[in-house]
Amino acid sequence: MSIATKTGDDGTTGLMYNRRVSKCHPRVEAYGAVDELNTALGLARASNPPSLLGAQLASIQKELILVMGELATLPQDLPRYVKDGHAVVTPELTARLDAIVARLESQDVVLQGWATPGATLPAAALDMARTACRRAERRACALREAGQLDNAEIIVYLNRLSDALWLMARRAELAADLP
Repeated sequence: MSIATKTGDDGTTGLMYNRRVSKCHPRVEAYGAVDELNTALGLARASNPPSLLGAQLASIQKELILVMGELATLPQDLPRYVKDGHAVVTPELTARLDAIVARLESQDVVLQGWATPGATLPAAALDMARTACRRAERRACALREAGQLDNAEIIVYLNRLSDALWLMARRAELAADLP
C-alpha cells in the first residue's frame, strides 16, 4: 500500500475508527500540534543533550504517541478505544513529569525569569520543543472548551511537560558550563 492514499485530496483526514473530518478541524489541530512537539523532541534528542535528558526525551516521545491517539479519537469512540486496549493519558504520566521537574530543581535548575533561547544547540532545541508544547496545550484547551475533550489530564500533562522542557533547556545550558 502506498503512503499516497489520495483519501485526503478532498481536504479531509481520518481519525480513529474511520471517522473523517476536515484537515483544519480543531481535533486535527490538537493532535497535529502534538505531532510537531514529538518531532521537536526528536530534534532535541538528536542535538545531543546531556545523556540522562536524551533517555527521558525518548520516553516522553513514546508517551506523546498515546496523547496523539487519544486526541485522534472522537469522544463517542473513546470507550471503544479503551476497550480495544489503547492507553489514555493518566495522572500517573503527569506524576512522572512531576518527578522529572523535582529532580531537575534539586540540581539547582530553577526558574530565574525569562530565558533567551540559543545559548547551546541542545538548549535551543529543547526551548523549541517547549514552545511547540505550549501550542499543543492551547490546541487541547480549545478542544476542551468546545466540549470535544473529556480527558482534561491531557492538558495537565502538556502543561507539566512544558515546565519540564524549560528546566531541561536550562540544564542543557548548565551542562555546557557557559560563562
